[in-house]
Amino acid sequence: MTSVVIIGGGPGGYEAALVANQLGAQVTVIDRDGLGGSAVLTDCVPSKTLIATAEVMTDMAAAPELGIHFRDSEGDTATNVVADLAQVNARVKLLAAAQSADIEGRLTRRGIRIIKGTGRLGSGAGRGGGDVIATLASGAEETVHADAVLIATGAHPRVLATAQPDGERILTWEQVYGLTETPTHMIVVGSGVTGAEFASAYLALGIEVTLVSSRDRVLPGEDADAAGVLQDVLERRGMNILSQSRMQGVTRDGDTVTVTLSDGRTVTGSHCILALGSVPNTEGLGLEEAGVKLDDGGFILIDKVSRTTAPGVYAAGDCVGGFMLASTAAMAGRIAMRHFLGDGVQPMDLKQIASNVFTSPEIATVGWSQAAVDNGEVQAEVVKLDLQGNPRAKMQGIKDGFVKLIARPGSGVVIGGVVVGPRASELIHPISLAVAANLTVDQVANTFTVYPSLSGSIAEAARRLHQVG
Repeated sequence: MTSVVIIGGGPGGYEAALVANQLGAQVTVIDRDGLGGSAVLTDCVPSKTLIATAEVMTDMAAAPELGIHFRDSEGDTATNVVADLAQVNARVKLLAAAQSADIEGRLTRRGIRIIKGTGRLGSGAGRGGGDVIATLASGAEETVHADAVLIATGAHPRVLATAQPDGERILTWEQVYGLTETPTHMIVVGSGVTGAEFASAYLALGIEVTLVSSRDRVLPGEDADAAGVLQDVLERRGMNILSQSRMQGVTRDGDTVTVTLSDGRTVTGSHCILALGSVPNTEGLGLEEAGVKLDDGGFILIDKVSRTTAPGVYAAGDCVGGFMLASTAAMAGRIAMRHFLGDGVQPMDLKQIASNVFTSPEIATVGWSQAAVDNGEVQAEVVKLDLQGNPRAKMQGIKDGFVKLIARPGSGVVIGGVVVGPRASELIHPISLAVAANLTVDQVANTFTVYPSLSGSIAEAARRLHQVG
């Protein structure tokens, strides 16, 4: 029986394990922290659970506009809605642990062996078959033969010598769920996806937030129109955004945290979250000895079917960089196993990856971007339709957001799109289907939508891109 060893039990690892098992391989997963990896235990699932609470708080803030008022038993109007952060974080950790246990149970029921420990490539690895060495918590070692190995070891938060987390008031995004007291002023350093999501969430929970951004706007890597809407909303809700402000260091004095900027300015608060990017977990795995090449940042180099430069060694997930998404990791892991085990496989197409920023409002994107159109990388026509004209949006009190479609001139084939608004993560799916299936704007426009619905704006944007003649 063909043997597969997977190092790392995150989305890239456990999804690969399920596929390899389905295809008849003998599968061993070596996992250190718990099935589901950081996506389930310290990153995606926890952060989105926290954000779910923040969404309810945002909805409640808008309730009076819809005719909903909160009154106590005496008939007086309630003036404050508060979130119990200790209870919120307890729920976050409970759900994360339950999800991890569900994944472990699923693998165990399928007969997949799970070794709790760390793994590294051993003798013969990278030559089309070899050994993987598992180091257990006790320090004991076990050698497992593998015809193929998948590296899915993930990444960890980047920190600086001048900004060291203490796990109490200076925090990485993995440490925030230990908070039991509500911060009075949260300083978030970094305006990428992680920083923007936490800044938006804590603001919605009623906490004063300052966002320190080294760039000229929030979310510099996202659609400029979308980022502009989000920044306007966050500032309107009271967030202090310090643009073009690079952090020099972070210090703590008792209950006060001070962030020093490179121009000498300082910002003080009760807590600070460092959202400075990720470092791949690729050290100590025996990669170089096996012939696995890394880029300058330490990320593993792979091709479109997840192969590394060493025969029989594949990689998936955050340890390879690129789109650091749970969905991308899972797809790359599945592709790796299908390729190795001879099943039908379609190489990953980066232009079909849908991603979402879970801020309020959400920002979802897929395919070619507006920036690529503007700089001449691709020829396309673009239509942007604000949601404030959508009847369902009016009913729900939605004032911010839009739908943007990007299509090739002449053929009208949809090659990209952006959605900004509540539940954009759900609304992007029909656009993703159009991109993946090479649908034209006319095909999208001529598909029935429910009236009234936010998805009606997608069809309307498609109608505006109709090719006459």
